[in-house]
Amino acid sequence: MFHKEGYKIILITTILVGIGYIIIENFISINWLNKLLSIALLIFYIIIIQFFRNPKRTTTISDHHIIAPVDGKVVVIEEVFEKEYFNDKRIQVSIFMSPVNVHVTRYPISGIIKFSKYHPGKYLVAWHPKASEENERTTVVVENKKSGEILYRQIAGALAKRIVNYAKPSMNIIQGEDAGFIKFGSRVDLFLPLNTKIKVNLNDKVKGGEQIIATLG
Repeated sequence: MFHKEGYKIILITTILVGIGYIIIENFISINWLNKLLSIALLIFYIIIIQFFRNPKRTTTISDHHIIAPVDGKVVVIEEVFEKEYFNDKRIQVSIFMSPVNVHVTRYPISGIIKFSKYHPGKYLVAWHPKASEENERTTVVVENKKSGEILYRQIAGALAKRIVNYAKPSMNIIQGEDAGFIKFGSRVDLFLPLNTKIKVNLNDKVKGGEQIIATLG
């Protein structure tokens, strides 16, 4: 199953790879070079289609749990001052996605979208300390009565050139549902209340839409 954001790219890639094979078969007479180019095209095609895979995830919905919004590796767990929306201290949990991870973004809690804003910016590597404030990014705040307000931020990396964000102010959303997509390498930051109990450690690999990364209160 592929994500809808990849349909156009997969179609174009399929056409180009098909044309590539026709050219190789008709114009490359050197046997070893023919095989090498064919294998290279196949590898390229597999990389593209696997990037847009969208595996089904089963979310156990709970207002007391914050689930991982994406697949990837936990690279930051620290207390920070969040200055775009809260203007106070929060616990930041950052998840880095390599190009081989699933890049679907999923809502970490259920609730109402209170804030959603796109910021153009740079394309620093996603693990750079300033990526959260200087890279192209979207900031989304979800609120419900039990969890309060939770902020997550989609951040473009050095390869990512487009962030897709489905969250719009006043939308009612459900934990684990599709919240967007980041194309070709990225990171997602979560900003949580200080009384949050973190359930993951640095360098843990997490599974978006299913794994609990924190509990509230």
